[in-house]
Amino acid sequence: MKRKWILGGVLAILLFIVGSYFYANATYMDKPLKAMQKAGFAEKQVTLKDGTVLNYGEGPDNGNPPLLLIHGQGMTWEDYAKVLPALSERYHVFAVDCHGHGESDWNPEKYSARAMAADFAEFIETVIGERTVLSGHSSGGMVAAWIAAHYPELVIGLVIEDSPFFATEPGRRETTYAWVYGFQQYEEFKNQDEIDDYFEYSLKHSYWKKIFGDFLWNWFSRDAVAYHKKHPDEPVHLVYLPPQINRMFESATYPYDRRFGETFFDNSWFEDYDQSAVLAKIECPAVFVKAETNYDGKLLLAALTDEDAERVVSLLQNGKLASVDTPGHDIHYDKPVEFTNIMIDFLDEVL
Repeated sequence: MKRKWILGGVLAILLFIVGSYFYANATYMDKPLKAMQKAGFAEKQVTLKDGTVLNYGEGPDNGNPPLLLIHGQGMTWEDYAKVLPALSERYHVFAVDCHGHGESDWNPEKYSARAMAADFAEFIETVIGERTVLSGHSSGGMVAAWIAAHYPELVIGLVIEDSPFFATEPGRRETTYAWVYGFQQYEEFKNQDEIDDYFEYSLKHSYWKKIFGDFLWNWFSRDAVAYHKKHPDEPVHLVYLPPQINRMFESATYPYDRRFGETFFDNSWFEDYDQSAVLAKIECPAVFVKAETNYDGKLLLAALTDEDAERVVSLLQNGKLASVDTPGHDIHYDKPVEFTNIMIDFLDEVL
């Protein structure tokens, strides 16, 4: 009788653990979005003077200074969901969908840092209506830097989150993960006719195949492709996998115009963008937030090297470095508390 009781207790604990695991996997996307909505965020759109439509999220206006968040390539404004409730306690937050992403216009004529910056400057003038703190992630940070350099009258301060300065320059970019398994891989996809869907092609040729092994990766890929075909308008989400793996599938299936990525391959996104000159022109207080640097042989897995980050800070007229202990590129997602604290501490500096 006692043995049955013990076995029953062990079984109950195992069922609880398994149930909790699947529940966490099933809800990890929904929880931040619900918290964001509960905090008062609403999705809106604005039409600029030339007819460009920008989609954005706006938090409650509690009289706090404004903050404009610019996400990285392949994401949407809702990628910031984990940090938005806490940020909205100190900022009046605006988070915009970049051109070619989400519900903003998909117009290749706007797929350059300079053109995006001009539209976001107009957004600050017409929607926000006052000087703002800027924070951009990855390519969004490079756009934010351009705004701070060329529209200084609109910017209080700048936070650049793990943006790939200097690692994106020709001669350097060819040995980065983003190039080999992103921009170059998409060009290779276009030049073959075996597989029609780029998501399927990218999984077949993924870097992560050698990390997980053929058996596991082929299993995950098969289910991910099946989910994508069944739900083509949703980010892929496999309930039996943890968020760390699902995150890779999500980022590859957000609403995103692949023509945007092609401008990084042909370098047209960087038209007139001298990276050193842009950084040196920024006068406002600035923080560069850096994730860990990792390599696989000569392949740079991170956005940029430690030396690149130090060079960024040395060029900024009033800049400093904030390093965060995470191998993930999406610091605001992987380390939301640390990112929020950096943003709040920065606000105390600029006001």
